[in-house]
Amino acid sequence: MENITFKDASVEDLPIIVDIYNSNIPSRMVTADTEPVSINDRLDWFNEHNPYKRPLWVIEYGGKICGWVSLQSFYGRPAYNATAEISIYLHEDYRGKGLAKMTLNKVIEECPKFNIDTILGFIFAHNEPSIRLFSSFGFEKWAHLPEVAKLDGIKRDLIIFGKKIL
Repeated sequence: MENITFKDASVEDLPIIVDIYNSNIPSRMVTADTEPVSINDRLDWFNEHNPYKRPLWVIEYGGKICGWVSLQSFYGRPAYNATAEISIYLHEDYRGKGLAKMTLNKVIEECPKFNIDTILGFIFAHNEPSIRLFSSFGFEKWAHLPEVAKLDGIKRDLIIFGKKIL
């Protein structure tokens, strides 16, 4: 497998970040958005990240950006500063190659640098590949929110997986 690299996302990367995100919407597996988002829609979200506390990295594989990963604040209150929500999105052409596993491993290794001791993953209960991935890294089911989402008329459960890092 070629080298995978991670770099801090710049605003110039936002169009590809949005494209990758939007490419995941039709599957109804990884996001509660049901329609494509625009670059403008994601500007505030992008600006909430910074390389010192809440990174947003683009994932490069074979010299091309194939995905992104972010750590974002949980619940927006100071008492939760050591907790972050992880999001991993890969372009469909790069799924099933072990990149998500390498990405999750990288994030776990880097969390102490950001003073993060708890990672949360919000995963739809029908997203078995993501559940297997997170479980393989020792994430545990910390919450089950039944039928909190509705995708194409089907009610879906959300599971929150958690892992203590430190």
